[in-house]
Amino acid sequence: MKHSVRAVLLAAICASVSVTAAHAQKVETAKRETLLQATSSWNGKPYTHYPTTQPQLTVLRVTLQPHTALPWHTHPFPNTCYILEGDLTIHDRASGATHTYHKGEVFGEADNAEHRGEAGDKETVLLLTYAGTPGVPPSIPAKGEKPEY
Repeated sequence: MKHSVRAVLLAAICASVSVTAAHAQKVETAKRETLLQATSSWNGKPYTHYPTTQPQLTVLRVTLQPHTALPWHTHPFPNTCYILEGDLTIHDRASGATHTYHKGEVFGEADNAEHRGEAGDKETVLLLTYAGTPGVPPSIPAKGEKPEY
């Protein structure tokens, strides 16, 4: 009788292990799509360096109403902008250059150059990523301007 109880327990354990193994997580390499890899901003200005203090990453979701423009501003370090919804026209204050980006596009923003974004006909939603440092704001208003956000 002891042998039959052991056999039943052993069979139950083996069945449990088989069921657990069948539900094990599959391991595989993820699909990667590079959206942006740049050494300069959208207006061709090269990125020169990162701050030398402790890094701080910041990711913001920013929403602009149709036909509104952000105040003129600068960024003290490189950053990117991904258009989640709508359209955004970037204006470079010094050169007057502009470029319009649409939903699904990404670009490197200008650092240390006054610029602003202007929403198109629909609400525009942006995903902004900043590679900065603690205590340094990611956006600095131009003289006499309101904060960007």
